[in-house]
Order: sequence, then C-alpha cells, then structure tokens
Amino acid sequence: MSTSRKDRDSDRIDRIVETIIYLQTEARRLAREQCQKLGVTATQLSVLRMLHEIGDLSLSELSRRIAAQNSTVTGIVDRMEQAKLVMREQSAEDRRVWRIRLSEKGREIARNIDAEPWDILRRALEALDEREKRTLVTLMHKVATHVETQVKDKQGE
Repeated sequence: MSTSRKDRDSDRIDRIVETIIYLQTEARRLAREQCQKLGVTATQLSVLRMLHEIGDLSLSELSRRIAAQNSTVTGIVDRMEQAKLVMREQSAEDRRVWRIRLSEKGREIARNIDAEPWDILRRALEALDEREKRTLVTLMHKVATHVETQVKDKQGE
C-alpha cells in the first residue's frame, strides 16, 4: 500500500472515529439535560423511556434490553421503586417472574421526556435509502463485534 493510500485510510478512520465520538458526546449531553430537567439518572431515563414505549417488561427482558446483568438491573429497579417511578408485580402466568411497570409518577415523567434528540438522529437515518441502512447496520454490527473481541482479549491479558 502506498504512503498516500495509507494516509487516506488513516484520515478516513480518524473521521469515522471523530463522528462516532461526536454522536456519543452529543447524545450524552442531551440526555444529561433531560436528566437534570426531569430529576432522574441517565439509566432511569432510559428505563422510563423504554417502559413507556414498549410497556411492562420482566426483569430479565429489561436486563437484556439495557445490556446489564440481572443483579445490576435489580438494583436499578429497587432505586426506581423507592423513588416511586416503577412498580414490581409478580406475573400471573409464572410466579417466578416479576414484571416492571411504570407508576403514575414514572408515566408522567416519561410523557415529559423530550424525544427530539432521538428524533433528530432517527430523521437523519431515515434519510438514508434502504441499501444504505442495511449497509450501515452490517458495518456497525461488524465494528461492534471487533470492539467486543478486543475488549475481551484485553480483559483476558
């Protein structure tokens, strides 16, 4: 590979990394503003939004959706229950399963979440054609898999 091609590849990778960092930083900034306005943590905001959009979830479903261990999610739900944001109810079908449901206070906060930051990104992605969306999903998944492998390898050292 010629030096100029290496330089172009390096420049492209730098631009991709910068764009990802920008998107993540902007998302965190907007989420922080929401949290301060609504008086909840970032994790609580995500859980409230998810329950509002999806409906009741079991503890294990919630764990899977926020990519956290059940024990971590139990602590999150405990604090949200203490703050009267959610209620825990035993499933009628399986008494071993606990469903997490928004309380009236949680529902009110969820209704007041400004979805505009997420909608901006959605509209930007909707501007892509179907082929571009499929390509982006494939590439993002591939990058995430490589990152996950590198993280696991580093933890194994």
